Amino acid sequence: MRLRLPLLCAALIGLAACGGGNNDAAPASTPAPAATAPAATPATPAPASTAPATSAPAASGTAATAAAPAPAPAPADDANDTRPAPKPFVDDGKWVEGKHYFRIDPAQPTSSPGKIEVTEVFSYGCPACFQYHGVVDDLAKNLPRGTVMTYTPASFRPDENWPLLQRAYLTAQAFGVDKQSHDAVFDAVFKSGELGIIDLKTNKPKAQSAWPTIDDVAKFYAKYGVKPEEFAATANSFTINTKMKRADELIRAYEVDSTPTIVVNGKYRLTPNSAGGYAQSVELVQWLISKEAAGK
Repeated sequence: MRLRLPLLCAALIGLAACGGGNNDAAPASTPAPAATAPAATPATPAPASTAPATSAPAASGTAATAAAPAPAPAPADDANDTRPAPKPFVDDGKWVEGKHYFRIDPAQPTSSPGKIEVTEVFSYGCPACFQYHGVVDDLAKNLPRGTVMTYTPASFRPDENWPLLQRAYLTAQAFGVDKQSHDAVFDAVFKSGELGIIDLKTNKPKAQSAWPTIDDVAKFYAKYGVKPEEFAATANSFTINTKMKRADELIRAYEVDSTPTIVVNGKYRLTPNSAGGYAQSVELVQWLISKEAAGK
């Protein structure tokens, strides 16, 4: 099934500014398209369902080989973590800083002390993130010991209702239902269209007056056991507004200008395009994790 791109993304596709609307997963060797942030556009709060932003941390890593030093021992609180240790780090010249990945200067603090944190900067309204999220799901399942996966929702496309979707994620996180609902929200935007801005029957943008609201989002999350009135009240609270603002600030500190972007330990960022494709992006993340584990 093919979908057309959301508002404005279609006009930018030639500039790799927005992912194609093909529901089929892109081949692992094909760089993932990205949704770009409008230059110098601060995340503007929108009606009650759209607002400033908050944030999440990122993780770092390193790569492996035989003659390389052994990875650093896992922290004591990882005693029950049965995942394999990060591979030994070796720099064979395959991954080049400034080309395949980029250093974040200054490095940003993470929210998981003692862990290597991998963060995806994403939006539920981003077609490229929709295509890539299965890859991220697999990446999260296969991270080595001592690492955690987090997500930072972007809001830099208010013209495509991203602030509402940022608010939705952070509110779901506050209720502890973000993980079980994550893939379903992408589907609600791009498959059923209930939380999207495209009318899937006509493949045309909905009138802005028909865009989903926080009440629509609250009804969606009711299937995860959250009362709609409680979800809506929390979504419009000072706490969520503050988290949205902090997410926007963190994304700017990461110097992220497109989605999806992966950040490793607050130190490095990469995209599927910069890595050379979906599979390469996963390999590069694992290499950066090994790099971080080895203290390089």
